[in-house]
This record gives sequence, C-alpha cells and structure tokens, in this order.
Amino acid sequence: MNMEKTFSFRNRWFTWSVAILVAIAFAAALVGFVWVPRAHARAAMESLWEAICSAAGAPAPYQGAALPEDARQYPSRVIVTATMMGGAQSASVGKGASLAMACTMCHGARGTSPAGTPHLAGQPASATYKQLRDFASGHRPSAIMQPLVRDLSDQDMRDLAAYYASLERERIAAVAPVAEQTPRLVRNGDPMRSIGACASCHSPHALRPATPVLEGLSETYLHDQLKAFRDGRRRNDINRQMRNAAHGLSDGEIVELSRYYAAR
Repeated sequence: MNMEKTFSFRNRWFTWSVAILVAIAFAAALVGFVWVPRAHARAAMESLWEAICSAAGAPAPYQGAALPEDARQYPSRVIVTATMMGGAQSASVGKGASLAMACTMCHGARGTSPAGTPHLAGQPASATYKQLRDFASGHRPSAIMQPLVRDLSDQDMRDLAAYYASLERERIAAVAPVAEQTPRLVRNGDPMRSIGACASCHSPHALRPATPVLEGLSETYLHDQLKAFRDGRRRNDINRQMRNAAHGLSDGEIVELSRYYAAR
C-alpha cells in the first residue's frame, strides 16, 4: 500500500479526517476556554480575554464587588511594613489630640469607647492609621466613618494614630494567653481547619504591624467584625488573613472569642 497516497490531501478520506479533527479541537477549545468560564463566571469576569486567561490558569486580579470601582483590585491601599509609621513625634501627638476632639462622642475622651465602638487608646499607631486609610478609600465601608475621615490628610491620620497610641490602656487583664482558661482557638488555633492562634497576631506583645490589640474591646463590636470577616462583608485584611481564619468559625466560637477578649 502506498503510504504517500494515504497521508495526502489528495486522499479525500484523509482530508475529511483531518478536517473533522480540527473542527472537534476548535469546538472543544471554545467550550473549555470560552463557554464554561463565562457560564460560571463571577461579576469580575467581564471580557472574553479574561475568560480565556482564567481557563488557561492565569491568575486574575482580586475583585471585591462591594468596593468602589477604582478600589477593587487590592484589599487596601496601605503598604504594611514594620517601619510604616516611623517614630512618633511630640508635635504629631499634640496635633492628633486636637483632631481627636471630633472623635470623642463615639471613642471616648481618652480613647476608651463608652458606646460599643472600638477602644483606640493604646492601639498600635499602624493599626489605627491603616483603618483610617481604609475607611477613606472605601476598602472598609462605613456610613459613619467615611464622611468623618474623607477630608483628613495622610498626615492628619498619622497624627491621630500617634495620639491614640500614646494613651495608656485602661484595662488589660494580666492573664497569659497560654493560660488554661484561655480558649483553645486563642492559644493554639485549629490547624486542621487552617485557623491560626489568635494570640500569635493579636496579643499586646505580638507587635505585628497594622494589627489591633483585641483585649477589652466591645463584645458586640468583636462579634460583628468576626461575622463580617467570615461572611466576606469586610475585606480589608492583608492576604485574606482574617477572612481565612474566620471562614471556618461557628457562631458559638465567635461568641466565645468575643466574650473572652471583651472580658480582658
């Protein structure tokens, strides 16, 4: 048998076989790279090119549907580093004290809230600064905070953060985070559910940049924020750390953690 004649486009059977294979491959590519990704797309999948890139495994930029259009790509505009705040100057603390007069109704005259809002006294300056920036940019939505911080300059926010960091915490119980009465999630987390120990980040001695101290905060506030992270309503955590940690928490565990930290 003449192989040259068999594998030749002059052979109509060979020609039809190749054409059918090409048609099948083209149809499969359309289904796999276009139809399936767009059929299962989230709101972020807006273009044909994004659908093809997604099907090919190319990483897509983070999209948060609850954020303003220009703020969807990242969970925060703040670049968090160990030296993000620098040293606090007395002049900065003094200016922050003046600015803080507008905050006393909700956060107290000395940064300790009487209204169930967060205590700001003694919080790391980087933590307060990051939240103020996130409120202003819309990365952390709040109908109350956004109008209040909209007109603050970056230096104003740094001054406020320095002032509140200079205030002494009025209540932190002297209980070691590894004590037996401390909830297991605080001491050890739950590695099987990819939940890290709360104390590893939020202990007053952890000194992690842009990470708040939770001791003594309002139980209602802590409960609401944990649920917001778990449900995806709050998204300004760097690298999804809090959303990943809170994702597997039960309602009972959220109540237990909120009560524990509120009682400290």
